[in-house]
Amino acid sequence: MAYAVSQKLHVTENLINRLGLEKELVGHTGCVNCLEWNESGQILASASDDMNIILWDPFKYEKKLVLHTRHHGNIFSVKFMPKSNDRILVSGAADGKVRVRDLTLFEPIFSCNCHIGRVKRIATATTVPFLFWSAAEDGLILQYDIRAPHNCKTNECNSVLVNLVNHMGRCAEGKCISVNPKKPELIAVGANDAYIRMYDRRMIKLSQVPIMSSPHSHMTRGIVRMRRRAARGDPDENVPLGCAQYFIAGHLHSRQREGNRCLTTTYLTFSADGNELLVNMGGEQIYLFDINNPKSMKTCFGYSSNMYLGDYGKSYVEKNAEDNTDFTKKNVKILPPHVEELKRQANESFGQQKYTLAINLYNKAISYCPTAAVLFANRAAAYMKRTWDGDIYAALKDCQTALLLDPGHIKAHFRLARCLFDLHQSTEADTVIKDFQQKFPEYASNSACKALRMDIKEAVDSGRDNHEPMILISKYEREWRRNTIDYKMRFCGHCNTTTDIKEANFFGNNGQYIVAGSDDGSFFIWDRSTTNIIRVLRGDERIVNCLQPHPSTCLLATSGIDPVVRLWSPLPEDGSVNEREILNLEDAASANQIRMNSDPFEVTLMNMGYRFPVQQAELNEDGDDNEDQSYVQPLNCRPS
Repeated sequence: MAYAVSQKLHVTENLINRLGLEKELVGHTGCVNCLEWNESGQILASASDDMNIILWDPFKYEKKLVLHTRHHGNIFSVKFMPKSNDRILVSGAADGKVRVRDLTLFEPIFSCNCHIGRVKRIATATTVPFLFWSAAEDGLILQYDIRAPHNCKTNECNSVLVNLVNHMGRCAEGKCISVNPKKPELIAVGANDAYIRMYDRRMIKLSQVPIMSSPHSHMTRGIVRMRRRAARGDPDENVPLGCAQYFIAGHLHSRQREGNRCLTTTYLTFSADGNELLVNMGGEQIYLFDINNPKSMKTCFGYSSNMYLGDYGKSYVEKNAEDNTDFTKKNVKILPPHVEELKRQANESFGQQKYTLAINLYNKAISYCPTAAVLFANRAAAYMKRTWDGDIYAALKDCQTALLLDPGHIKAHFRLARCLFDLHQSTEADTVIKDFQQKFPEYASNSACKALRMDIKEAVDSGRDNHEPMILISKYEREWRRNTIDYKMRFCGHCNTTTDIKEANFFGNNGQYIVAGSDDGSFFIWDRSTTNIIRVLRGDERIVNCLQPHPSTCLLATSGIDPVVRLWSPLPEDGSVNEREILNLEDAASANQIRMNSDPFEVTLMNMGYRFPVQQAELNEDGDDNEDQSYVQPLNCRPS
């Protein structure tokens, strides 16, 4: 009972509001690239560009051990092997090597040179304490068993779980990896694209590692063979078609870049209950996926005259609906007083062109009343005005949800057509706008409707739809991408374009908060239920990369470009000012959105304190403009 109470009080709103810098742990001489708590939370491990691992006592702020790893490159990942009494430590580095050390022995007990690319992440699973996995930039995902001898030079080294090159092509890189804590057979992998891959390793036959021709060669016979097989699939179908499930934010389908930014998964992690997957998408936002959704969500572009498709929208109402076949019965037309007040404030903010504030207020209102079509329709309008990365697609989702609850919602129907057009889905936009004119003939002659109809017709006639680019991928990869699952929640405000190790994590015993670092030197804390930013704290002079919550108390460890580890905990309520707190959350988020869409020279100016103006548009005061004739243009991207 006492344990349950302590877990419930682990992280509360009051503690989050008091979070501040407790201590800086000084010991490294380079960037600190990874942090890892042991299972009890009594030891914190950190690893750095200085190629050392330090074990800290986080409560005495003392070094317990400085380990000179003999790596010859920056260390990107360190893990305690489960059930080893914190005695066995695994590390992966830029030298392509994976090392396993028993801290009671002088020499490593296990060393792997199979990778020829930088090893970016190591993963372990509590329920299988003898296995661990690595993801590297050579495109290989390897599985290791510390009970068995490992010899990189033999032809019998069958350690390859997944060879991404066989499916993605010769440029495939593994960036991050995570094992489901409740279902350790499920392994999620992030690569240098926008797709998140989840494999059931029980269905996979381990294959042979490409063999190096010489210990100093940068190209090997095995790698040459692997490159020749690039995108042709596994030669022996080691990874069967049914073993993988892919996830993606729908608007990123088939895109390798966003403006001048490459899309790369920099970090992913499963929730404690194993039901969700949190992903930090480099060059974009943070996304939360439901891994148990049995339905394929091939983005939300599907439309028919009888039903607006989109499982994302259904997710809001299904959990509150007894009859899942008729969502209109659940539509709340008369809002509770406190929700009506939030809607009024949101509409007022919308009229003042404070779109982020309006969205935050609509988010709160929807968290209280998740089956009110008007709230989704109004939030869609705010997204369309703000136009941050992914906002138009988020607006499309909201329009679909509004129409699921209220098929006769005129403005949601019209905005759906505009969203599809803005997302270069002109054929479907044409279907929607024609259906709009038939259902609501009184609006067919409206100037906004006529203008949009002409724009859509021109796009359809000219064939300007954003077709999937012809890229060489395996037939299995094509099928996996065709059956992706879309995100269910999105967290915006940070900037993730400069480093490829930037983390995002659940914070709290129920994952009630989301934390992530940013290129502006801050780290952000979001409320999970509303997706709103609730705190921003200055965590590094340049960039915060790593954030690892303590397993059982309200304590957060962070690191980044600075050669220190910082510990954050609730400060005393003595009225003192938290000098590391960023007070204007909306300005911080807006500046990061500009930063993500700016060329390197503009980013340099921003780091010097210069701020670029954001174009605004005149709006109606009610925050529910039917014609939507003027809206903020997307931020312009210039190639770097």
